[in-house]
Amino acid sequence: MSACVPAPADSARTKHVHPPHSPPPGPRRFRIAGADVSASIAVFLIALPLSLGIALATGAPLQAGLVAAAVGGIVAGRIGGCPLQVSGPAAGLTVVTADLIQQYGWRTTCAITVLAGLAQLGLGCLRVARSALAVSPAIVHGMLAGIGVTIAVAQLHIVLGGTPQSAVPENLAALPAQLANLHPADVAVSALTLTLLFLWPRLPGRVGRVLGKLPAALIAVAAATALAALTGLRLPKVDLPSWSSHALAALPDGPVLGMVAAVLTTTLVCSVQSLLGAVAVDKLVAARPGLTGRVRRSDLDRELLGQGAANIVSGSLGGLPIAGVAVRSSANVAAGAVSRNSTMLHGGYVVIAALLLVPALELIPLASLAALVMSVGLKMVSLNHIRTVTRHREVLVYAVTTGGVVFFGVLEGVALGIAVAVGVALHRLTRTRITHEETEGGHHIHVRGQLTFLAVPRLSRVLHQVPHGADAVVELDGSFMDHAAYETLQDWQKTHTAQGGSVDITGRRPGIRISEPVEVDDCRCRPWTAWRNHQCERPPTATAPTDARSQDTTGVADLTGGTGGAGGRGGTTTSSPTDLARGISAFQRNTAPHVRGELARLAREGQQPSQLFLTCADSRVVTSMITSSGPGDLFVVRNVGNFVPPPGEESGDDSVAAAIEYAVDVLKVRSITVCGHSGCGAMQALLGTEPGGAQTPLKRWLRHGLPSLARTPGDGDGAGGPRLAGRAAADTAERLCLANVVQQLEHLRAHESVSRRLAAGGADGGLELHGMYFHVGEAQAYLLAEEAGEDGEAVFRRVLETDLTA
Repeated sequence: MSACVPAPADSARTKHVHPPHSPPPGPRRFRIAGADVSASIAVFLIALPLSLGIALATGAPLQAGLVAAAVGGIVAGRIGGCPLQVSGPAAGLTVVTADLIQQYGWRTTCAITVLAGLAQLGLGCLRVARSALAVSPAIVHGMLAGIGVTIAVAQLHIVLGGTPQSAVPENLAALPAQLANLHPADVAVSALTLTLLFLWPRLPGRVGRVLGKLPAALIAVAAATALAALTGLRLPKVDLPSWSSHALAALPDGPVLGMVAAVLTTTLVCSVQSLLGAVAVDKLVAARPGLTGRVRRSDLDRELLGQGAANIVSGSLGGLPIAGVAVRSSANVAAGAVSRNSTMLHGGYVVIAALLLVPALELIPLASLAALVMSVGLKMVSLNHIRTVTRHREVLVYAVTTGGVVFFGVLEGVALGIAVAVGVALHRLTRTRITHEETEGGHHIHVRGQLTFLAVPRLSRVLHQVPHGADAVVELDGSFMDHAAYETLQDWQKTHTAQGGSVDITGRRPGIRISEPVEVDDCRCRPWTAWRNHQCERPPTATAPTDARSQDTTGVADLTGGTGGAGGRGGTTTSSPTDLARGISAFQRNTAPHVRGELARLAREGQQPSQLFLTCADSRVVTSMITSSGPGDLFVVRNVGNFVPPPGEESGDDSVAAAIEYAVDVLKVRSITVCGHSGCGAMQALLGTEPGGAQTPLKRWLRHGLPSLARTPGDGDGAGGPRLAGRAAADTAERLCLANVVQQLEHLRAHESVSRRLAAGGADGGLELHGMYFHVGEAQAYLLAEEAGEDGEAVFRRVLETDLTA
């Protein structure tokens, strides 16, 4: 009875309570977007002739192609994990299916399709779909190219009016005789089909843009059919037997091992082609901004389940094996489909055509369908893919896979491709060149390639050729070094250094590092800090010489490589035109994966920094490092001398004032820090500036530091001016740096936006001003204390851990 008690009035349910006399809400109406309807028609017009052509190429009953197209659209479209991928009989399955039909007959081939579907269901339940993408693209593209060559050579015989043989070598051997015995009617229909397939998408002008919306495949086959009908050409045409005599699947009949191999081959080709097609569809969807929010990314495991269910149904009903089809899927996306309804509708249209349009379909010449399928096969040999694998030095894997598929079969070709790919990978891993050259300056050892345990014997042999006490340079030119190689190199380095020699280990590729200790000796640069490769300096060892090279003898940064010979030179690095590109490459490879999520959040939410940090443009002042800040924390303004021009003194340069106004009024920062530093070139220039002379841009800018210069006591003025707590200023330049921070804070208070926020206090969020001094050589930060010293002057105090815990 309690279940019938109405909910309280303040319950959330009251939002959905209907008036007492209103009818209860009915079920949601099923709606189909107009874009899905138009896209389904476009896909249907492409799928119909292709399905018949692929069935013809396999030697299966022509109805089998229509059954597979309908089941692929309805079943795979409804269950699959890629909403916009269109499944059906695919050209990539033509060779496999043709071999199965020749060996086992049609009905057993249908049973093999059912078993392959069950295998796909098992793989989908095991959630191994992503693992299939680990296959080298060179193998996949080679497999498809081999299938394309096989299709094209076989269909060429039908185009010429003959009958194809069972394998590519036999087809090639029979080609001269076929060329000598041409059938003019078949050749004419095929030539018209191929010509329209090539020219139709390239029609010029406005007429071309309008007519180009019609599928070229449909136009080509329709024109060839019209030509054959109007001229009365006598040539073989489509023959669709009655559906009452349509053959269904039978129990498998054949050798067990052969059947297992057939099921594995069908499962492999169907699965890999479907999963790669789903990934390609995701890329097409991402290229259409209007779809990214409406169409979810593919669920590959669910896609595998959908393909398995479709193959079970298709095989049971006497249809061809099913896989995702790139041509139809790309047409579906290009036609504007927004959901899986377009795929399912196209399957329904195929059912209607198979039942009602049989007389029209039987007018289609077989030569026209053969020409259509031959063109699809030729397109599977993609020049773009060949260029890609050549660029990645995988052309051998591609060529072996293609040749294996053409001459031995799909499964054999893929197995050969995998074997060659593994061999190439091992060859690259072990192909390490280690050379030793003795020069006037010492010994130079150059390592080209990857340093793994396999190269350790050669590395050790070459290293021990260096005499005791000699100067040595080891140059690492590779992107990988495992732990065994690292320990070998490190042990030799320590031993050689202890014997009075010096070792300088450099690398050509900054930022590419692997196994290494977090801290070795006095180096405290963390492995995730890419900057360590060329900036981490360690003190020289007691036994090492005092020349420049001896400063890099014990630490980890050189073992992990830097920017050539510049590594560890106290922060002095050589520059080259590729330094920027190398740094960007290291960021994309090592850092970007870790910060991408945070940067994506900042991109969505916008910047909300808490501080405005105004400092010098000096390259040694790394704001993020000395403040331990990250993206979105600091709004940084840098200029020569960390100047804040007073209001009205900008003389046409409002950049600093504009940044202050934006940070205070728009970003609502809570604090502003003016940071000076030791060894500032602007302060040195102020001290050495002679009155008069030409007014260069630098001199005009430095005038903003004249008030700081006026409040700085000279060397003979004794005490006075801002100072550091605990020690005296090193010289006049350091006193000027401190005075400049205090002076720029006064200029900052004069800006209207700053003074308004300071006066508002808590009512407007408040604003704090801070002065900071960073001593570069000591790596020590000092903050301007709120209280003055005994003499009333400003004091900068060191920032210690005890200050934070007090």
